Amino acid sequence: MIPRTVFNEDHEQFRNTVRKFLENEAEPFHNQWEKDGQVDRDLWNKAGEMGFLCPQVPEAYGGLALDYGYNSIIDEEIARAGLSGIGWGLHSNIAVPYIVRYGSEAQKRTYLPKCISGDIVTAIAMTEPGTGSDLQSVRTTAIKHNSHYTLNGSKTFITNGQHADLVIVVAKTNPSEGASGVSLLLVDARSPGFKKGTNLEKIGMKAQDTSELFFDNVKVPEENLLGVEGQGFTYLMQELPQERLSVAIFALANAEAALQWTLDYVRERKAFGKPISAFQNTQFKLAELDSELTALRVFVDRCLELHYEEKLDVATAAKAKLLSTDFQCRLLDECVQLHGGFGYMWEYPIARAWADARVQRIYAGTNEIMKLIISRELLKDT
Repeated sequence: MIPRTVFNEDHEQFRNTVRKFLENEAEPFHNQWEKDGQVDRDLWNKAGEMGFLCPQVPEAYGGLALDYGYNSIIDEEIARAGLSGIGWGLHSNIAVPYIVRYGSEAQKRTYLPKCISGDIVTAIAMTEPGTGSDLQSVRTTAIKHNSHYTLNGSKTFITNGQHADLVIVVAKTNPSEGASGVSLLLVDARSPGFKKGTNLEKIGMKAQDTSELFFDNVKVPEENLLGVEGQGFTYLMQELPQERLSVAIFALANAEAALQWTLDYVRERKAFGKPISAFQNTQFKLAELDSELTALRVFVDRCLELHYEEKLDVATAAKAKLLSTDFQCRLLDECVQLHGGFGYMWEYPIARAWADARVQRIYAGTNEIMKLIISRELLKDT
């Protein structure tokens, strides 16, 4: 792998701190968390004490005001260690930035310090059973009555669903409209009428608390409207490039780790009297995977540089998400094959990574949606 230039010395020192923390506070317990269906809640507060949550938040609200490279390093180290249950990325890279960008001063001062400390865990509730990637068609409603909104509906596949204290809910404040009827509401999980469903049983990411959420006449104060009423869809579209970049960064870091696990395995495992690494098929497969990984790493690092400069556009982020997650799944499938029967055993990290990775091509907008976004950009002048 060619040297990376997107991170500086301070970034790499931070990486070492994150890696040591995960080795001590997460890796020894992840097997149990998979059985429990969620990580220990204390991990969030420990991460807050270390400055691992929301590193981009401005200093005025208790943050470190760091660049997005620090968020990326946290994603990479979680992916490298195969710790798919840790939902910090959803919290720091996706949910909290909505409050930073669109929240009122009162909302920022109320919520951001606790998001940084880990006292508040956030989630964002977009997906519904009947809508998937079609966010314009959400059926959850929030109807204004005097000084509050009455929220009704349900959401599914919500990351951090069990731990969440504060949920950004995508709802129709004007049900007769399409995109222009969508708004975002900050909903306290303790609100009467707000119910969390049981953990959803997934193929992979077993330590990640993923839930259905139900809203039955939940009263949301009007001051908990996030941004301007009717602008929710616009806000979602503006923030999705960062979410998709985060997915791409995680995908490549996980692919790099999987390739290294496989290199170690084929050197040690023998068949027909010699290491598997001595067979030409193994050598050619590994060479192809490493070459593609190198090329994609350069592209995604360039996307990160563009994001530093606030120049990462929607279509380029879609390309990063599409290419990296398709490749991640293909690489993991090849690496499972090179592990033979042991690659199908849950005790091996390659098996867990293979199961965990499949959803990467689905969330943050399916890869089919990514193709639509890219093609529309290509054809917009025709």
